[in-house]
Amino acid sequence: MHVFLGVTGASGAPYAARLLEALAAADCEVGISASSAGVEVLATELYGDPRLPRDETLARFIEPAGGAARVYDPNDFKAPYASGSAKVDAYVVCPCSMGTVGTVATGAMANLIHRAVSVALKEGRKLVLVPRETPLSTIHLENMLRLRQAGAVILFAAPGFYHGAETLDDLVDFVVSRCLDQLGLENALARRWGQG
Repeated sequence: MHVFLGVTGASGAPYAARLLEALAAADCEVGISASSAGVEVLATELYGDPRLPRDETLARFIEPAGGAARVYDPNDFKAPYASGSAKVDAYVVCPCSMGTVGTVATGAMANLIHRAVSVALKEGRKLVLVPRETPLSTIHLENMLRLRQAGAVILFAAPGFYHGAETLDDLVDFVVSRCLDQLGLENALARRWGQG
């Protein structure tokens, strides 16, 4: 499976890191683009240094994926994700900022991540947006509704607790498991409802 992973400036870098790891383990080819704010969130939440250089942050981020991941600059409109003619199976933005939600809900495109979302919507391809914001304004809710009506899956970064989570990693895995489910990828990251 060929997957685009956009990383934007909402809190939730551990979700993105675990998702990339899981996609690589499922033998997916992953193209990654991270906004400037997304890189700052990765550097802060994963590596404890918001001033870590972009290249070092992204090198650390993709290292666990081995050769399964390739990074694209957010201004690279020659990347395959900028066109519907490219063979891409699914698109995920994790974490997805409300700025990204608002931009793509209007059809605007300021970077490769926005363009990839637009391509997914116009081509009717699987698109999963993983927002992490609280509380939500009416504007946020209306933008997410508009994207849902256009075909996107809105998978909020809101872990459940019924699976007996004991660690933060368990809570991260819960959300990542739901994301993998939406992509049609088998996984056993979290205990399912009704399982013993």
